[in-house]
Amino acid sequence: MDVEFQPGRNIAMKIPPHEHQNTVRFYRDVLRFTEMPATGGDDTPRFEFGDKVLWLDKVPGLSQAEIWLEVITNDIGEAAEYLKEQDCHRRDEIEPLPEGLKAFWISSPSNIIHLVASSDDT
Repeated sequence: MDVEFQPGRNIAMKIPPHEHQNTVRFYRDVLRFTEMPATGGDDTPRFEFGDKVLWLDKVPGLSQAEIWLEVITNDIGEAAEYLKEQDCHRRDEIEPLPEGLKAFWISSPSNIIHLVASSDDT
């Protein structure tokens, strides 16, 4: 099998509304990370995190924060088959993806959500 996986560029922190403002303040004002400008009508706060982008998403209904990671693959179809063979659980219901994005959601054995995306879309 020739499928390859690499760390993606994005880390999403899913944050309950009651913690969101203080979390944004922590990264912006306490740690003084560089905030990235909003793009395409998306006002989700984003910060430079080394060579990664840290997204701070406000998510109603959460009781505690979660970390979601991005994984890039060279062959999205082969990756889907390989991960299925490895008993990885698809979690496509977790959050809708933009139309046309070659990607899907999985969870690790410890329930960390991963976006598996095609390197063609990065």
